Amino acid sequence: MQRRKYIVSDKMSDLISENYFLIQVISRFGIKVGVGDKSVSEVCEKFGVDCTTFLTVVNFIQDGYSKVENLSELSVTSLIDYLKQSHIYFLEYCLPAIRRKLVEGITLSSEDVSFLILKFFDEYTSEVRLHMEHEEQSVFAYVNRLISGEVEDDYKISTYSDHHEQVGNKLKELKNILIRYCPNNADVNLLNDALYDIYRCEQELESHCMIEDYVFTPAVMKLERRVKDNER
Repeated sequence: MQRRKYIVSDKMSDLISENYFLIQVISRFGIKVGVGDKSVSEVCEKFGVDCTTFLTVVNFIQDGYSKVENLSELSVTSLIDYLKQSHIYFLEYCLPAIRRKLVEGITLSSEDVSFLILKFFDEYTSEVRLHMEHEEQSVFAYVNRLISGEVEDDYKISTYSDHHEQVGNKLKELKNILIRYCPNNADVNLLNDALYDIYRCEQELESHCMIEDYVFTPAVMKLERRVKDNER
């Protein structure tokens, strides 16, 4: 069943309490909890967040990644800031926290599956880091030049080739290794906790990729057309 869309006059506290999974989304816009009874628009104004972009992302996730209609009204700068904060969350908090639980939950040995689990996780983290660094150094840099009015004939956002699917498949393999080949001497509670976090991380990464593919990229395509039309 499709959930209701949030609007500017809704209380931010209602949005948070009704959808706890949006807490991280809100945080990536730089909004902190402790919002009182303020409306969405009031909270966005307080934290300097573009309200239309904020609500578009929230409702996009809330509606199960439904089609976005107001792409031309979005702040591409706000989307870049949001995606950068997402990168920080995954690389500096989420993935390191999972690794710590894996290390504490298994006895490392080069001769059993525990060594392979950690090796596989580290390789996965490296892939995610390389992917996100490419986005920041190449894609976001290109978009920032577009925002400044620079036209580049040798690059288009449509040529932005990401490997979301490959990265996602690697995380599925890691889950399967843990489920099927948990070391006998492992701390079951810690490994179960790590496995739960991996599932949650997978869902959050999927949401992140959907925003990149179905909100950010189409919004940039519209920006490209506007900038090139202005050059004519």
